Amino acid sequence: MYLLENPVLQRELLVNLRMKRSFALLFLYLAALATVVYFAWPADTRVDPTRQQSGRQLIDLFFSGQYLLASLIAPSFAAGAITGEKERKTYEMLLASPLRPAAIVLGKLLASLTHVAALIVASLPIVMLCLPLGGVSLYEVLAAYVGLILSVATYGMISVACSSYFKRTAASLVVSYLVILPLSIFGVAIWFALADTQAWLRLILTVTLLPATAATLCYLLFVNTGERLLHPPDVGSEGQEVVDLEQEAQEAVGLVINRDQFPDRLFAPAKRDDLMEDDANPVYDKEVRSEIFSQGTLMLRVVIQVSMILAIPIMACCLYIWSQYTPVYVAYVLLFNLLVGPVFSAGSMTSERERETLDLLLTTSISPWQIMWGKLVAGLRVSSVLTMFLVWPIALAALLVPIYWKNFPAVAAYLGIIVLTCLSTAVMALFCSAMFRKTAVSMITAYAVIAALFFGPWAVRYLDRVFGSANRTAAAIAAAEAASSNNGDGQSRGNGTGNDSGNDQVARTAGPASTGGASAEVPSTGVASSDAATKNTSAAVGPLGRRGSMKSWSFAGRDWTSWLSVFSPFAIAFEVPLIPEDYAPGESPMITGDWVLFFSYLGFTLGLNSVLLVGMVWLFRSRWRVSGDAR
Repeated sequence: MYLLENPVLQRELLVNLRMKRSFALLFLYLAALATVVYFAWPADTRVDPTRQQSGRQLIDLFFSGQYLLASLIAPSFAAGAITGEKERKTYEMLLASPLRPAAIVLGKLLASLTHVAALIVASLPIVMLCLPLGGVSLYEVLAAYVGLILSVATYGMISVACSSYFKRTAASLVVSYLVILPLSIFGVAIWFALADTQAWLRLILTVTLLPATAATLCYLLFVNTGERLLHPPDVGSEGQEVVDLEQEAQEAVGLVINRDQFPDRLFAPAKRDDLMEDDANPVYDKEVRSEIFSQGTLMLRVVIQVSMILAIPIMACCLYIWSQYTPVYVAYVLLFNLLVGPVFSAGSMTSERERETLDLLLTTSISPWQIMWGKLVAGLRVSSVLTMFLVWPIALAALLVPIYWKNFPAVAAYLGIIVLTCLSTAVMALFCSAMFRKTAVSMITAYAVIAALFFGPWAVRYLDRVFGSANRTAAAIAAAEAASSNNGDGQSRGNGTGNDSGNDQVARTAGPASTGGASAEVPSTGVASSDAATKNTSAAVGPLGRRGSMKSWSFAGRDWTSWLSVFSPFAIAFEVPLIPEDYAPGESPMITGDWVLFFSYLGFTLGLNSVLLVGMVWLFRSRWRVSGDAR
C-alpha cells in the first residue's frame, strides 16, 4: 500500500515521467553541467600530480552548481503535489479513497523526487570525467552525492508540506523557494568554506550531521502533512472557493493584514462597497481587489515575515557596519523580487483560459491594451510594494551613514536597478502567461527564463575569473615553451636580454584578468620570446581559456564578460561606482565600477520590456489561444 501497491505513486510516475517536459528538463540540466565543465576544463595538456588545485576547484564548482540546480528543480515538481489535486477538484475524492494519508504523502513525495533523482544519476558520467584531474578522493565524491540526495529529499518534503497549506500551486511554490533558497545558499557557503583547509571536516559533517538533520526534519514534516490530510481544514463544508479574509485575520498567527489600513492597503486594498468611476479600468480593479487575494493572505504573510527576518542581519552588516558590501543587500532585495514578482503576474492570463473566460473578456468593450495594462499594473503594484518594504533601509542608510553622503548617485542607481527589476519580472511573467495555457507551466517557465537571464551572466563572469585567467596564463607559458623549443638556444645566446623579453612576452600574452582588470601573474620561465608564442596562445585560448573556443574580444575598452553585466541586475549592482570612505579630500579615490555598463543596462532593460509589451498587445489583438485556437 505504501510502495509496491501505491496507486498514487504509480499514477504519478506513469503520467509525469512520460511528459515532454521531463525529457526537455533532463537535456537542459545535463547540457548546463556539461557546458560548465567544458569551459572550466584546465588548459594543461598533461596532468601534473603536483598541481591538483584546478581539479578540486572544478569538482567543487560542479557539485555546487548541481546542488543549486537540483534545489531549484525539486520544488517545481513537489510544490504542486497536493495543490494540483485541489485545483483539479480531485482532492476530496483522493481523501475519500481507502488510501491512508501517509501513503498519499509518500506517493506524492517519491513521485516528485523521481524526476530529480533521474537528473542526479544522469550526471554521474560527467563527474567521473573530472576525477582524473585529482584534488579530491572518491570518498569525497560519494559524500557529496550523499549530501546532495539528502538535501534534495528534504527540500522535496518541505515543498510537499507547503503544498498541503495552500490552495494554489503558485503560492506553494513561492513559499517553498523562500524557505529552500536560504538553506541551499547556506549549504554552498559551508561547502566552499571548508573546501581547502578542512576538507576532512566537510566529509564528516556530510555523513553524520546532515543525515540526522535531514531525517529529523523530513519526519516532522511528514507527520504534520499526514495529520493535515487526515483532518483536512479546507474540504467539505469548510472548503470555499473564496477565503473569508476577516475570519482568516481572526485566526492568523503572527502578522495580520488589515486591508483598510496603511500600509497594507497599498498592496491589498479592500473590496469595493461603492460604484467604480466612469473612467476606471475594471480589469485592474477586479485583479487588485478580488482576484489576487481570493485564496487568502497566508502566502503573503509568510513571505513578508520570512523576508524581514532574513533582511535584518543582512541589512545591519551590509548597510551600516561594512558599507562597501551595499551591493550584497541590493542583491538580496533583487532576489526577493525575483521570487515574489512572477507569482502575481504569471497566472493573469492563464487563469482566464483555465476558467474559459478569456474569450468572453475579449468580446467586451475593453481594449486589449486596457486588459494588458490592468493585469500588469495589478501584479506590479503588489510585487513592487512588497519589495519596497526592503528598500527603506537603503534610504535610511543614505541619511545616517556618512559614506552614502558622497555616493548619492550610487544610491539612486541602486534604487533604479530595483525599480527596473520589479518591472522586468512582472512583464516577463505576464508575457509567459499570455503564451501558455496552464498557470503551472507559465510560472515555471517565467522563473526559468528570469533566472537564466539574471544569473547566467554572473555565472559566466565567475567562471572566467576563476578558471579563465589561470588557463590563459598556462596556455601562454606552454606556447612560449613550444616556441623556445622550435627556435633553439641560439637566439638566447645571441641576445643577453632574451630571457627578460621572453618573460615580458608571456605576461603580455596571458592578458589581464577579465574581472579584476589587473594583469595575470606569470612565473618566471626563462624562455625566449617569439612571434610564434603570441600566435599559438591566441589560437589556443578563448574567452574562458578553453582550447578551440571562440576568440576573446573587447569593445569600447571592456572585455566581453564585462558587457554581459548589462543583462543581469545582480551583476550590474556590483558595477555601480561606489566611492570608498577612507580617502582624503582632494585625492583621487580608487573607484571600482563602470557607469557606462549601468546606463547600457538601463537601455537594454527598457528596450526588452517595450518589445515584450508590444508583443503581448499583438497577441491579444490576434486572439492568441482563444476559443478554437486554445489547443
